[in-house]
Amino acid sequence: MAWTYVLFAAIVEVFWVIGLRYSETLWEWLGTIVAIIFSFFFIIKACEKLPAGTVYAVFTGSGAAAIVLIDFLFFGADFSFSKVLFIALIIIGVVGIKITTDGLPEENAKASSIGGR
Repeated sequence: MAWTYVLFAAIVEVFWVIGLRYSETLWEWLGTIVAIIFSFFFIIKACEKLPAGTVYAVFTGSGAAAIVLIDFLFFGADFSFSKVLFIALIIIGVVGIKITTDGLPEENAKASSIGGR
């Protein structure tokens, strides 16, 4: 479930970053603020089960990659193969972090001691 929270945080991050750039009305700004609150709520929930550094790295890396792709596809940002290459490296790094990260050490110790009884 912790990785699901990281995924939700990254998805919501896309909306608040776009909101920061394009909000003009009070309702758009309020939506942006709500998105920021939800994004950080999901990060906090993920940090209860995963190391904070891992959560932050995956959250920022995946969010940044998604935002750049959305800029290419929907907002007419300049496309270049070097940008795509670096986005691919970010995604590879995020997947690598996820594959090599277990839960928090104390969670793993508790699970081992409970399962061993």
